[in-house]
Amino acid sequence: MPEIFVNYRTGDGKETAQHLAEALSERFGKNSTFLASRSIPVGSNYIRVMLGAVRRSCVLLALIGERWLDAPDRQQPERRALDNEDDWVRREIEEAFTCGILVVPLLLGRRVEQLDPKSLPPSLAELAECQYERLWLRDGQAEIARLGDRLVAQVPELASLDTKKPSTERARQEPAHEPDPSVHNEAQRGGIGSVRGTVGTFVNESNAPMHTGSGDQIGPNGTKINGDGTTQVSGDYAHVPISHRFGSSPRSRDGER
Repeated sequence: MPEIFVNYRTGDGKETAQHLAEALSERFGKNSTFLASRSIPVGSNYIRVMLGAVRRSCVLLALIGERWLDAPDRQQPERRALDNEDDWVRREIEEAFTCGILVVPLLLGRRVEQLDPKSLPPSLAELAECQYERLWLRDGQAEIARLGDRLVAQVPELASLDTKKPSTERARQEPAHEPDPSVHNEAQRGGIGSVRGTVGTFVNESNAPMHTGSGDQIGPNGTKINGDGTTQVSGDYAHVPISHRFGSSPRSRDGER
């Protein structure tokens, strides 16, 4: 299965990485997102698992916080972690570039600036040229939903796994609310059609005498309207006799439906 690989540095975005992975897994499937802290089976060769996960991914999300660039190396604190060829954050991104995988820098918060290629090891300089997305962490759900929408639009493999339509498409496809049949619609004008509620049949506008009760009505031009009040006729075109026959039909007398 194609995966979203979440690349992060411990102490610089780990909690955000966990939250992001959970949200993306909910949207694209339980096994769709790889996060080292939870996705490596116990007892397995983590080097093989990590690099294999990068290679089968369709996108790598590189989480970049305020301490990402200058975080010290654990083995040699006098140098940057990024300058260590064995640094896993570096190795995962390098592997993604080697395999031609889409790499998306995610800048965490407002104070993280776009990367400068001169500040990166040569093997990572391309990262500064990748279009980034910013996570402000103020409205996490909305931001992650927007990120998911953009990934779906760009990566066909993810579109096939998506359990939610992009937010803009959901808004377009939301069904209109059905009108309440108990509410009398007094605003409808023109045309012929059934009006739900208690008004029966609607015919044009009320510009002339209208049959509203039981018994017969004689119009100004001698037009005779027979009925029980369930039909309303108005307008100058009602020049012909209109009649209704009420009562049980032959089929209903026979007990048929």
